[in-house]
Amino acid sequence: MSVQAITKTFQMADGRTISIETGKLAKQSDGSAVVKMGNTVLLATVVAAKDAKDDVDFLPLSVDYKEKYAATGKFPGGFFKREGRPSEYEILISRLVDRALRPLFPDDFHAEVQVIIQLLSGGNDDAPDALAALAASAALSVSDIPFNGPISEVRVALIDGEYVINPTISKTETADLELIVAGSDDNILMVEGELKEVSEKVMLDAIKAAHEAIKVQCQAQKELGEMVEKAKVKREYSHERNDDELREKVKAATYSACYKVALEGNADKHARGEAFTAIREGFMETLSEEEKAEKETLVKRYFHDVEKEAVRNAILDERVRLDGRKLDQVRPIWSEVDYLPSTHGSAIFTRGETQSLVTVTLGNRMNEQTIDGAVIEGSSKFILHYNFPGFSTGEVRRFGSPGRREIGHGNLAMRALKYVIPEGEENPYTIRVVSDILESNGSSSMATVCGGTLALMDAGVKITKPVAGIAMGLITNTQSGKYAVLSDILGDEDHLGDMDFKVTGTADGITACQMDIKVDGLSYEVLEKALEQARQGRIHILGEMAKTITEPRADYKDFVPRIERVTIPKEFIGAVIGPGGKVIQEMQKETNTVIVIEEVGNLGVIDISSPDKASIEAAKAKIKGIVAVPEVGEIYHGTVKSIVPFGAFVEVLPGKEGLLHISEIEWRRLEKVEEVLKEGDKIDVKLIGIDERSGKMKLSRKVLLERPEKTEKKN
Repeated sequence: MSVQAITKTFQMADGRTISIETGKLAKQSDGSAVVKMGNTVLLATVVAAKDAKDDVDFLPLSVDYKEKYAATGKFPGGFFKREGRPSEYEILISRLVDRALRPLFPDDFHAEVQVIIQLLSGGNDDAPDALAALAASAALSVSDIPFNGPISEVRVALIDGEYVINPTISKTETADLELIVAGSDDNILMVEGELKEVSEKVMLDAIKAAHEAIKVQCQAQKELGEMVEKAKVKREYSHERNDDELREKVKAATYSACYKVALEGNADKHARGEAFTAIREGFMETLSEEEKAEKETLVKRYFHDVEKEAVRNAILDERVRLDGRKLDQVRPIWSEVDYLPSTHGSAIFTRGETQSLVTVTLGNRMNEQTIDGAVIEGSSKFILHYNFPGFSTGEVRRFGSPGRREIGHGNLAMRALKYVIPEGEENPYTIRVVSDILESNGSSSMATVCGGTLALMDAGVKITKPVAGIAMGLITNTQSGKYAVLSDILGDEDHLGDMDFKVTGTADGITACQMDIKVDGLSYEVLEKALEQARQGRIHILGEMAKTITEPRADYKDFVPRIERVTIPKEFIGAVIGPGGKVIQEMQKETNTVIVIEEVGNLGVIDISSPDKASIEAAKAKIKGIVAVPEVGEIYHGTVKSIVPFGAFVEVLPGKEGLLHISEIEWRRLEKVEEVLKEGDKIDVKLIGIDERSGKMKLSRKVLLERPEKTEKKN
């Protein structure tokens, strides 16, 4: 007996069909949905705890995206041959879905929610990540979990002047813009992606095109939800206990003091924090000991709301920010390069209370990062890692492996810079950039972009243009219609604001962006203003960076391994490598170099690296010898490799031996070859012929020796 699924199908603009089904798989979850497009199949499940844990005043939401290797007919790597910890790619997709879903849960819903999206079948050229949020939202839409959706997410790419929704993987390689955009029927919620120096207008048009496709997907989910009985009535919950009298009392006693602190313009975030804490503690002192114990948690929650309201109103009414800056003013900047003497490149970039120490390391092709996913395979020559230790914010925190936030911020900075990294002959190196955040008060990922640019130039990497980044914020009041766009936001402004919009680019256009919107009804007019203000801020920051270094160093530092590239015909690759790698290994040992060879089209591309120029030249000479074609009549300085009764085999070029017959060693008659030669001798020989059938070389030594005069016979 087969189970009949409830299915909703819709068409994309290009004619491809997407179906969402429920009621067939994972029925014991609170909600499940299967999304299909061609051969791509995703299963999303959602489960929510029946109640919230004690004293939890936030949404404990976890989102995990997982790709099964069987989905594309592959085995996982490693000893155990099973899926293990999530890859960085899976973590990035999980973050995208999380950021799209999280704002749509009710503010007072605090039960633990787990969303899992699994790739069960992968199409040959379809990118399943663009369907992950659709699957997750559909699972919520057919559940009884409170959710103010639906939402969806699409990839939009600018290809040959046209905006394409959810393009194939191969097509995105030629795109001038690639964004993941999430939204609901009415609003854009999240944007992230990379761009090839496009204008602000082109980016806005891409977001609009994506939103039209999102609306279709949201409508399909609504219609599916109406077909599921369970989804028609959402579960009741009561996760917050409130005391309205206490709420009013806290506001009456603390709002004016908070507003005053917000207007003081103190640039020290710790001092501001202490000032706000003192106001809260002052209120707590007005309570009895019994009330303190009973109401402390509620007071903290209500005071946070008062602080948020006071800060937002101060910005909207007085147009003054927490640290005293104007709305479009960037914090003071200082930077320095070549700070670390032993690194290949280094820089410090400091903006206000945010500081990034960035290093650059240059390696060869063996240092490339291998990408071995269920769908995405290949390698990367440009790697960027971002580290955010606890001391950067004055906190005690475990110092361990990178978290999801660090991976996400590192990926954003990598996308920002990769467009200006030279390719081909201009850059033979694998490049690793590491940003260590030493201080943080907002925009640390953007400090990474700026510090990364400076460190790359310090290393001598010939980037095409400098890149800078800026984080924009937004404060709005929907009732009054007032809003304020903030340049270079503080951590508090991010936390208390309605938008976090990071934009990176050169003087000529945007290279990457990341936007999270926390308010309904954000107009494109406001977005346009934010983008223009970001452009002006970016130009200012680029000017400050130019005070430290304006262009890449003319040469790499003395201790940086030099890499030279040579190409050979493809048929000679095997000869250079040798049986079991013997030839190339001996060559590396003899010349003190690292040699990496790769087949590209009809050529063998060889990278030779060494700090010593002479070593590189020696390796090049050996390679040229291997690929050289011996010519009859040429004289070679060879090595006697072996001796046989009828002559000696002499290596005239690497891997190429010819026979020096015993009669061609000297003009006189020899009884044994050993009378003149032994193995290892270096001798000059002439190539006097090549056998047409066997290709064997015939050598002569005696033709290079002076022929003795004949002695007359005596009668």
